[in-house]
Amino acid sequence: MHLNRREKSNPEIPTSSMADIAFLLIVFFLVTTTMNQDKGIGMQLPPAGESKKIQKKNICNIWVNAAGAILINLEEEVPLNLLRGKIEARIEANEKLIISLKADEETPYENFIAVLDEVKLAGADKISLASPE
Repeated sequence: MHLNRREKSNPEIPTSSMADIAFLLIVFFLVTTTMNQDKGIGMQLPPAGESKKIQKKNICNIWVNAAGAILINLEEEVPLNLLRGKIEARIEANEKLIISLKADEETPYENFIAVLDEVKLAGADKISLASPE
């Protein structure tokens, strides 16, 4: 009696559809992934080249120097925590007031943004970001 031996089959993982599955997973993750977008400062800037003549009484110049000191009209130095109150008082006195914000080239970005935030929180809706002279 002769017994038939079965040939041992070589166990294999079917890889013919592995590339298709990987491709579908990549497409799935690309479609479902969301990217965080930076919000930015959130200011609406006028078109370039637009300029108007403005009376000096309607302009309040705020200068931030390299050391972080804040000067209003180059006359009085104001700490950051009192800036909002000063601006609010000036806006109440003159509704047409335009805040012109200037900063030294060496001013830290954090200081400039802190001053800009205080000006916006004071209720100023007309803000001019001027370049230093």
